[in-house]
Amino acid sequence: MRISFSKPIFSLALCLTLATVIAACTSGKANPEQEAPPPAQVIPEFNASNFTVDHPELFPLATAVEYKTAPALNVTGVVQPDINRAVPVVSLASGRVVEIKARLGDVVTKGQLLLRVQSNDVSGAYQTYLKAQNDERLARIQLERAQTLYDKGAVAKSALEIAEDTEQDAQADLSAATEQLRLLGINKEHPSGIVDIVAPISGVITDQQVTGASGVQGLSGPNPFTISDLSYVWIVCDVYENDLDAVKVGQSADIRLASDPSQVFKGRIDNILPILDPSIRTAKVRIEVPNPGTMRIGMFVTATFYGKQPETHAAVPADAILHLHDREWVYEPLGDGHFKRQEVVTGNMLPGKQQEVVSGLKPGDKVVSNALDMQSTVEQ
Repeated sequence: MRISFSKPIFSLALCLTLATVIAACTSGKANPEQEAPPPAQVIPEFNASNFTVDHPELFPLATAVEYKTAPALNVTGVVQPDINRAVPVVSLASGRVVEIKARLGDVVTKGQLLLRVQSNDVSGAYQTYLKAQNDERLARIQLERAQTLYDKGAVAKSALEIAEDTEQDAQADLSAATEQLRLLGINKEHPSGIVDIVAPISGVITDQQVTGASGVQGLSGPNPFTISDLSYVWIVCDVYENDLDAVKVGQSADIRLASDPSQVFKGRIDNILPILDPSIRTAKVRIEVPNPGTMRIGMFVTATFYGKQPETHAAVPADAILHLHDREWVYEPLGDGHFKRQEVVTGNMLPGKQQEVVSGLKPGDKVVSNALDMQSTVEQ
């Protein structure tokens, strides 16, 4: 017997079947723990005052040794000429500059021609000389005549004395006129309207007040040149009021040029000015230094003053110092693989690749001998 189903009955059966399957798939409850993302791992922050390393034996230690040094005070200064060794070039004649033989910054020697001046003072001085020469000749002739007449009893002694006085005055006038020509640089036998101005000393021209075709006014005007002997120079430093007790007149100082800090010059404090700058509370300290020729006017320098009582500092290998963020550090062991990073203030480099430590360590303290290796391990 054949059984057949109608279309409505078949559709109803299919719907019931699908509903049963969907109900079976959704009957289980969701697990929130399985669906949630894994928890975030919190990395502990690096503690520079107490951290550990896995293999502390890989970081050998060094012991800070004792180093005695005089207390040092570092200040900045400027190279200036010694005004006691600066000589102005004076032109006694006024007139117009016709030729300049030297310039600002030139090295000159004593007696070297610097400039030439065309001056009317020469003609006046030469005229005075000729007049004094004629007056002296006349006075001498009158004295000889008076002496002859006196010897023959023709005149009184007073007349002879008057003639002698006149002759002496004439000789004085002639000497003064001759000296005036000499000071102007004029040869009395061959006078000229041009006056030569020469260097009074050897040195460097540090100031110039004349140019070509300009005028000079003699003693009433500015000096054409200034020549400075730079074999010795001044270092003028600013020392704060709180540090003035560390400097004394006669005390020595080390001078380092900003252009070449490796070279050290020795100087001596010859003056501490008694006036403080009211705005920055500093006093000017002047140091006299022999100049080998490398110091130039206006250069910046660093001056170091040393006290008389020595101070005890620590010294460690230079590799034990870590330079980080413009500061300096060492790594000290705390025991059981623990270390700490300690900030220090360093001083001078010492022989044997040692570094002076001014503060932050004391002699006998132990540090990691190679701070850069430790830093690399910490950063990993």
